[in-house]
Amino acid sequence: MQIHESSKGYHGAARDYVAGRPDYPAEAVDWLRDVIGARPDRTVLEVGAGTGKFIPTLQACGSTIVALEPIDEMRAQIVRDHPEIATLAGTADAIPLGDGAVDAIVCAQAFHWFATPAALAEMRRVLSPGGMLGLIWNGRDERVPWVAALSTITNRYEGDTPRYRTGAWRQAFPAPGFTVVGERHVGHIHAGTAEQVVLQRTLSVSFIAALPAEDRQQVEREVRALIARTPELAGGRDVAFPYETSMFAWRAV
Repeated sequence: MQIHESSKGYHGAARDYVAGRPDYPAEAVDWLRDVIGARPDRTVLEVGAGTGKFIPTLQACGSTIVALEPIDEMRAQIVRDHPEIATLAGTADAIPLGDGAVDAIVCAQAFHWFATPAALAEMRRVLSPGGMLGLIWNGRDERVPWVAALSTITNRYEGDTPRYRTGAWRQAFPAPGFTVVGERHVGHIHAGTAEQVVLQRTLSVSFIAALPAEDRQQVEREVRALIARTPELAGGRDVAFPYETSMFAWRAV
């Protein structure tokens, strides 16, 4: 699988990714247990595990977890933070596991990077019969004016970077060997200082992290200016960044 140029920003931004990205709502644990079937007697593979941001949510289900991540720096962060997790180097279309090796696969903030027939065929291969594929994203709630303004700053740099918000990942479905189960959407808040949940979140975006230093500095200046002029963000107090968490499920047939 060819790695998109923008994903190279993650090589140097693992710490920003951990600090700036939101966690997941309690409803995600319910979805994992009730729909994906993540239970103590099951093995769940996370494809595109990044720095391990989703691992605590998976751990709440008690399943055996395997993390797959192609980027060395991000995989190293998983090993540091979660040495108890089996962590593998590999891509979605070349998973170093046997046929039917896992009961479920989840992709958190990741599937848009590898939404291809080859990746889905490989994930179907390593799923046991009746196993579940779950995709989950935290998407910005751009109905809030300052969130929309933040997106205006960042989106002009996205180019052809794969992103959840474009919906292009949906073109990978329907896919052979999978039948749709359903989807859920819930509101979610990332609380913290504006420095953390707005600025660091922005700097952790793949195509922003991959920019030349001068352009990254310009983005930082514009985001700081947005924070300063926005009453909900200014003053150094904790703020609430609104998200919608979207969860999608398919069954292997």
